[in-house]
Amino acid sequence: MLKSEQLSLARQMDMVFRELQEELSGLSSGTVFVQIRNNVIGKFGIRHNPLSGRSGSFAADKEGLTLSQQASFRLMALESLNYKRRWTHGEISYEFAVRQGMVAVDATLESNYNMANLMIRYPRASHTDTTDQSYG
Repeated sequence: MLKSEQLSLARQMDMVFRELQEELSGLSSGTVFVQIRNNVIGKFGIRHNPLSGRSGSFAADKEGLTLSQQASFRLMALESLNYKRRWTHGEISYEFAVRQGMVAVDATLESNYNMANLMIRYPRASHTDTTDQSYG
């Protein structure tokens, strides 16, 4: 059995969109997010846009993304991975909405770093004392 760390990030992203297919078919807007750690997708899901309520009830979206709109969305998500540079930890968010029958997607790539890792990689002895003195 393959482990997730043995799959490319693109293949993992493809799996995410297959898992979200049914949910996306009921939404016309929202945000898909994937959290990445060591180039492995962990948590992922959809942040729904606010539901509109009137007269004591909520109205569900009449139509969600079609299969062709979902395929287009998935391709844009895969292409966005080409803009991920060097970082291995972070989150990618895809804000989507159907406009004039086409799915529009804005991707936000967020890298995360850990100061503890830097302290291990660059021990204090390797820094010059002049840089430390200026910060007290």
